[in-house]
Amino acid sequence: MGNTMEQKVIDTFHYLHNHAEISWEEFETTKYIKSLLEESGCRETIFDDCTGVIGEYGNFDKKLPVVGIRADMDALWQEVDGKYQANHSCGHDAHMAMVLGVLWKLRQNPELTEKIAVKFIFQPAEENGTGALKMVEKQVVDNVDYLFGVHVRPSQEAKMGQATPVIVHGASKMYSADIKGDDAHGARPHLNHNAIEIGAQIVNMISQIHLDPRVPHSVKMTKFQAGGKNTNIIPGNASFSLDLRAQNNKLIAQLEKKVNSIFESIRNLYDVDIDITNVGGIAAAETNDEAISIMRQSIEETIGKENTNPPLITPGGDDFHFYTIKKPSLKATMLGLGCDLEPGLHHPRMAFNEKALINGVDILHKAVLNTYKI
Repeated sequence: MGNTMEQKVIDTFHYLHNHAEISWEEFETTKYIKSLLEESGCRETIFDDCTGVIGEYGNFDKKLPVVGIRADMDALWQEVDGKYQANHSCGHDAHMAMVLGVLWKLRQNPELTEKIAVKFIFQPAEENGTGALKMVEKQVVDNVDYLFGVHVRPSQEAKMGQATPVIVHGASKMYSADIKGDDAHGARPHLNHNAIEIGAQIVNMISQIHLDPRVPHSVKMTKFQAGGKNTNIIPGNASFSLDLRAQNNKLIAQLEKKVNSIFESIRNLYDVDIDITNVGGIAAAETNDEAISIMRQSIEETIGKENTNPPLITPGGDDFHFYTIKKPSLKATMLGLGCDLEPGLHHPRMAFNEKALINGVDILHKAVLNTYKI
């Protein structure tokens, strides 16, 4: 690694980018981060039944407020240049490198050790929305008072050298389901219910859901599979997926209720089974004014008031917000970091200006100091 803290952050980012691992399989990433935490003077914790690693730095005996800084660890599984592989196209490699950079920058001033209590949370499985809940289950945030996260932003939302003190993510629900019926001969359509027609009916009905237009929301079918190689068989079985989005937790609950009513109507109309095989989801952001104020001050003091953007409202999601849902007293916010990210998040060839990593380190470091009024 490079000699300077800045080069060390960039080198760490490159290593993590080249050693991507998907949700719940971040085994080598966990070992790598653990070794860096250990050599950097942290008390580290790993888990017997899952990936992820926690580092504690500072004085946890004086009953100081505990500041948590969270980085997500997992990559996406996607096709890159014709080959499926683990790929850090959502920036989690950058997030890990920046959070480690905060630790390394804090260590440059050893006199701070008695004045701070910082918990570095390297969380697995953000991409499938279950990692934060596992960390809550592991009591990782039980003693945490303030929690800061970070996410690189596409260029359409923030330019290089800009940042926002809060990302107001929306809520999402993902359904996987099966239509279960019997096949029939193509010449005898009266002997079954065509699963493709049932799927089309579901598409039509979800398109007619009308909720409060002042709150962004959507529901759409994202997968439908039915039939086989023979064209003279009317399929009775199919599998499909739905993606539900809403900007707040109240509306996602209303949207989910409407969708389940549609499923029940289809069951009764066609006398078929619709089995829900999986429901996943992410909660919308529950924001905290004090945490946002600390982050806004930290951005202004680091890159200037003129580069401090207003709150970023986005339909995207992040399981970071489960921490505050499960522990309402937690004062949390997520830094949105401008970095000229192109072509976009989750694009297989996503790239950004690596100099932004140092901006992220500096802002988060300042947020720690400002929380303790140092």
